[in-house]
Amino acid sequence: MCGIIGVFNRSEPDPVPGEVLHQMLAQIEYRGPDETGFYRDAWIGLGNARLSIIDLSGGRQPIGNEDGTLWIVFNGEIFNYVELRPALEARGHRFATNTDTEVVLHLYEEYGPACLQQLNGQFAIAIWDSQQRTLFIARDRLGIRPLFYTVFDNRLVFGSEIKTILAYPGMQAAIDMDSLAQVFTFWSVLSPRTIFRGIYELPPAHYALAHGSELQVERYWSMDFQEAACGRRTDDLVDELEALLIDATRIRLRADVLVGAYLSGGLDSSVTTALIRKYTSNRLDTFSIAFADNPEFDESRYQQAVAAALGTDHRVVSCTHADIGRVFPDVVRHIETPVLRTAPAPMFLLSQLVHDHRLKVVMTGEGADEFLGGYDIFKEMKIRRFWARNPESRLRPLLLQRLYPDINKLAGVNGAYRRAFFSKDLIDTPSPYYSHAIRWTTTARARRFFAAPPATTDWRRDVALPEMFTSWASLAQAQYLESSIFLPQYLLSSQGDRVAMAHSVEGRYPFLDYRVVEYCNHLPAGVKMPGLIEKWLLRQLGRRLLPAQVWQRRKRPYRAPIQNSFYGAHAPEYVRDLLSETAIRDSGYFQPVSVAQLADKAASGRSLSETDEMALVGILSTQLVHQQFIRAFQRRPPAASEHSEVLDRVIGA
Repeated sequence: MCGIIGVFNRSEPDPVPGEVLHQMLAQIEYRGPDETGFYRDAWIGLGNARLSIIDLSGGRQPIGNEDGTLWIVFNGEIFNYVELRPALEARGHRFATNTDTEVVLHLYEEYGPACLQQLNGQFAIAIWDSQQRTLFIARDRLGIRPLFYTVFDNRLVFGSEIKTILAYPGMQAAIDMDSLAQVFTFWSVLSPRTIFRGIYELPPAHYALAHGSELQVERYWSMDFQEAACGRRTDDLVDELEALLIDATRIRLRADVLVGAYLSGGLDSSVTTALIRKYTSNRLDTFSIAFADNPEFDESRYQQAVAAALGTDHRVVSCTHADIGRVFPDVVRHIETPVLRTAPAPMFLLSQLVHDHRLKVVMTGEGADEFLGGYDIFKEMKIRRFWARNPESRLRPLLLQRLYPDINKLAGVNGAYRRAFFSKDLIDTPSPYYSHAIRWTTTARARRFFAAPPATTDWRRDVALPEMFTSWASLAQAQYLESSIFLPQYLLSSQGDRVAMAHSVEGRYPFLDYRVVEYCNHLPAGVKMPGLIEKWLLRQLGRRLLPAQVWQRRKRPYRAPIQNSFYGAHAPEYVRDLLSETAIRDSGYFQPVSVAQLADKAASGRSLSETDEMALVGILSTQLVHQQFIRAFQRRPPAASEHSEVLDRVIGA
């Protein structure tokens, strides 16, 4: 796992100053604190900050091929590199290291962009072809690892995080209000946009070729939810899923360092942890979050039970309201975008705990909910479609009581309110957005705090759908929306890569092995969610591996407290400053009077609604983005390090 940067001259040879590359890479040294390396010629400059996990002593980047015509910087892991290397050696490729990075380089040399089809991993890649003067950049299928770019001063500038681009001389950040409107609707900006005007994200499952002034962006993989015929017995399906997950877990244990695991107490991370314990002899450290002062969010009882049953060395970070408020500015600096939840903050503290125990790699359970049917929003969709077939029924809406029981503010509302809320556009079942329309419409109410309405007020215009979308089952349609928007843009970014790598920790995701994803996506809906039973097939696997109290347990969404994290006895001073009338007016994004009313209500101790809590976090995090990246962007100075190397080809280029 690493951080990468690069600057490509689009028109003329003009060597990028070495100090510029050092300055850019310095912004993300935490992504790769073990060593740094650079490559320069007259057309390009590349840099890498390395978190050494495979071939600890020999894997310094950039890495070149045999004749020095190709150079790679790489962020991530290719888990099947062991299987790929022999075929390349048989075709005459010679290796100087034992890394997965060099396998990618030779695979590209052999197959070009088509090499991506052979990779099983999580990655952001940049390869420079000095003979063709072509830059190739690519990102993994599900969007686990980030990659951003912009065109500035006739140069293509890219990096693993946006702050690397902002460190380029002359760059100035500006918030794009249409992107901010997307955050206040979908919980995140939709790829390829970012919150900053003119700075883009390479979308998941895409690559780009830059040659001269041309930039060609292409998709190389797509999610397909077309159901396959399924006449197999339940035990056979469980066997197939288990075999895939065993192999996905096995190859993700490949590392020359210890691998730990996150343990939430729920089914997904417990299955992953159980597979590690059952099929390896590794000593295993597990890590969890506890909310000592807020039982509504705490799952420590289940975490301890799983750790005891599986015999792991378990460690817990106890997260308080004060902790969340204290670290939130640091979290926003790392995630580089406004958010509507505080959930990334405890994950930030959890990765710090992992780092403090000298681990670099953890397994996690993300992806199971999206691809095996675990979210309440899928149940919500099924109930509403069932109700829509008889809209006047008095009994069918009673099923709404089965939704969101662990969210106190929703669990306590009366039946009439639930019925009114979930009946909005009830019979609009042909809509491709049916499953998510209520969520997005409700969240978009927070836009009322904007100083001016966004240019685009209809969120339907923002969401692109694949051609085959309407042919998929209704559950599959909902899964696609969740796994193409919420998963990469929020869960794997703000709550995943960015807060883990803040403490030099790499997350690995067996459920996001593309083979597992493709298998699950072709399963019939009734196998994933029969009736309102979430993750039914995974539960059958859990029955084989886990105590009954775990595999039978209803899913509980991971959440973190909001209002009490910013107001009350431990209210951080920055909240009052950033939400003051002066600060709100100076930034210009929100209405000062409306924000003051929201802040006064929060400070008074009166309970905020779910929508108002999300608005509060969204406004506060936007103000932090403005303060940290626009009003006063602080560039980290390059660190003098003995673990740095420059491969300089400028002379004679």
